[in-house]
Amino acid sequence: MTAIDKPILALTMGDPAGIGPEITARAVVDREVFEVARPIVVGDASILEDAIRFSGLQAEVRTIARPEDAQFQFGVIEVLDLGLMDVSRLQLGQVQAEAGAAAFGYIRKAIELAMSGAVDAVVTAPINKESLKAAAVPYIGHTEMFADLTGAKDEMTMFSILNVKIFFLTRHVSLAEACKLVTKERVLAGIEKSLNALRQLGYDNPHLAVAGLNPHAGEHGLFGTEEVEGVTPAVREAQARGWHVTGPVPADSVFHMARMGRFDAVLSLYHDQGHIAAKVMDFERTVSVTLGLPILRTSVDHGTAFDIAGKGIASPVSMIEAVKVGAQYAKAGVKLT
Repeated sequence: MTAIDKPILALTMGDPAGIGPEITARAVVDREVFEVARPIVVGDASILEDAIRFSGLQAEVRTIARPEDAQFQFGVIEVLDLGLMDVSRLQLGQVQAEAGAAAFGYIRKAIELAMSGAVDAVVTAPINKESLKAAAVPYIGHTEMFADLTGAKDEMTMFSILNVKIFFLTRHVSLAEACKLVTKERVLAGIEKSLNALRQLGYDNPHLAVAGLNPHAGEHGLFGTEEVEGVTPAVREAQARGWHVTGPVPADSVFHMARMGRFDAVLSLYHDQGHIAAKVMDFERTVSVTLGLPILRTSVDHGTAFDIAGKGIASPVSMIEAVKVGAQYAKAGVKLT
């Protein structure tokens, strides 16, 4: 792939006190990443240089003022230096308001670049919810930030893992609240959005499975009524529209069945249902993609790992995979709106 064919991606460093800076640096200097993308790090140069030092990387940091200034040479990390936090004030592995504010600042700038067309996609490193709260950032996570700052109204999360896609009906709500949200209308809307995304990804007639909520998918009302009242009517309506949908399928087997090729994707009904399945399949290679945005955004699916931050041992595999997926979709013109 020639340089002009490779999409420009804005990589946010994540929370400066976590493993974000080091996995971002490792990803940028990875040969596979260089072959498919032109990455620009959005963050603070001094923190990135410190991460390079304790990670033992052979890399050079080059600060730029705008994406057009980047030269994209292998081994050189182009950094849009925002100067939001100096390394002398950083306490690795600790919740800090300043770090939360900086992490939000990186994201806000990356979104601005993508919305203006200066970059083709955004790839995000992990942020810390406690640090965001300490900084009084009015969002609980990445998806909420991207939705509000891009004006999106109907965002949804998709995981790409091995040969399986996992969609999420609900995300950052309590389990009790998630159960209340399993209504026919919401499940049907989730089915439609999942199928639309799969079609954009090249599936001609995608086969979607809807996971059950209760043990054994409720056993026709013996173990809860959510399937009878919400999931089954939505699936039947989807089938009546000619869509290839199966469900509810018991959650203890549906993800394995998808992995074996029975389904192209699974609609998970709550956060941990799909997260646990994906991470058991392959923790490091699970990539999160946000649907319904006017821009393309991919992300790692792990946290800031404060317990190992600064030790130079954090694996960059998930960040590398997130960049590769972002580059693949950006090159194909896929935004998953």
